[in-house]
Amino acid sequence: MRYKSKTDFPKLESVTKPFLTTDEIAFYTNLSPGTWRLKACKEKYPDDLRPLRICRRLAWPTDAVKRLLGLSA
Repeated sequence: MRYKSKTDFPKLESVTKPFLTTDEIAFYTNLSPGTWRLKACKEKYPDDLRPLRICRRLAWPTDAVKRLLGLSA
C-alpha cells in the first residue's frame, strides 16, 4: 500500500464534493483508515457522521467531517 503524502490532499476547507473516502477522512482527522473502518463496522462514530456503503466502500459526509473538526460546513 502506498501512503499518500500531505500534498496529495487539498485543504479540507476547499473540498466541495459531498463525500470523502476513508483515506481522506483518515488524513484530515489524523487517525488511521483502519480506525475509521472499525468505527463504521461497530457503528461507533459521531451521530451525524454515518457513512454510506457503496459497493463495499465507505463514503463519509464531507459536511459532517468539517463540523467534527470545527470548520464551517
